[in-house]
Amino acid sequence: MVTDKICPLTGMLNLQRILVLVMRLIYKRICYALLLLLVLACSDEQQAEPVKTTTPPLTEKRVLDVFKSPTCDCCGKWISHIEDHGVGATIHHPDNLNLVKQKLGIAPVFQSCHTAVSKDGYVFEGHIPAAIMQRFLSENPKGALGLAVPGMPAGSPGMEMADRRDSYDILLLMKDGTASVYQHIAGNP
Repeated sequence: MVTDKICPLTGMLNLQRILVLVMRLIYKRICYALLLLLVLACSDEQQAEPVKTTTPPLTEKRVLDVFKSPTCDCCGKWISHIEDHGVGATIHHPDNLNLVKQKLGIAPVFQSCHTAVSKDGYVFEGHIPAAIMQRFLSENPKGALGLAVPGMPAGSPGMEMADRRDSYDILLLMKDGTASVYQHIAGNP
């Protein structure tokens, strides 16, 4: 059996070498993800006002096209959240979700587990509170691509974790590829 042979250089079994290489790859990806979170958390942007709990009135019910994996539980919870706040959802399970995000112009650094698109073409990437999406849609910002919550912050809609609530930023994505903080969500200590 090939996996039982010992490497003369390292003295490890081939299977052990493969496991070590896989673990190194996983470790590197975790480190990159943590570094990205650290950079986002340490930005010099000023903190915006806390989220208002009231939802702006709608003149018509908005319906978003939501692209997600069929097995993602937190995406389903986020969809329930927006529906509870008067926003409808048409769910799509594309074969290649990353390709959908790429075609919509969402850079990998801003990506999360699901993507929603309004009939106006605005994108909403990740666990954005419904009230903030509705405010954004009523403002209709010039040159905007949409909003994004990169990653999956604890306590955001769909990512509820008992009393835990992390601080996070909702980013305003512009069509020119730039982004800025649209709203800061304060966590609990």
